[in-house]
Amino acid sequence: MAGLNVRFTEEELNALRKRAEAEGRSMQAFAHDAVMAAISENSRLFDEAAEHVLKVSEELNRRLA
Repeated sequence: MAGLNVRFTEEELNALRKRAEAEGRSMQAFAHDAVMAAISENSRLFDEAAEHVLKVSEELNRRLA
């Protein structure tokens, strides 16, 4: 499995540690899930934006075809 090193300030690392402990999870699991959630959210937002653009430009695209 590929790995990734991410650097945090001491303050960021302490906040990550506290949040992971509060959820009863490891820091690695917490950080992994946060990154995956961010990726999913970005994909969802892109898909919604693309759908909106296609809908708004539908008539123009039809006339240009």
